[in-house]
Amino acid sequence: MGKALHVNETEFDTQVLQAEQPVLVDFWAEWCGPCRMIAPIIEDLAIEYDGKAKVVKVDVDENPGVANRYGIMSIPTLGIFKGGEMVDRLVGYLPKPELKKRLEKILATAKVS
Repeated sequence: MGKALHVNETEFDTQVLQAEQPVLVDFWAEWCGPCRMIAPIIEDLAIEYDGKAKVVKVDVDENPGVANRYGIMSIPTLGIFKGGEMVDRLVGYLPKPELKKRLEKILATAKVS
């Protein structure tokens, strides 16, 4: 893929919960300054982890059901999903090295097919 995929509420289960790879989900909104700051990092991660992890974006204003389902109260919130469950949550702006560290930790425990 090499690019963050924008998903909505109807696609979330298929694209995230049923994914074979770990999935980094960026819960964001257009009006959110820190969300715009982290957006280029999210796109970089989508390219760097292409084939190892999926990267998706969920606009919380357009998809409030997904945000409510996972208790997203602040944005940006990044959720790392594996095996249909959120296994890590990062709230607020984080630098790329920290995001990579957290994602690598999850990838290290992922099954190799």
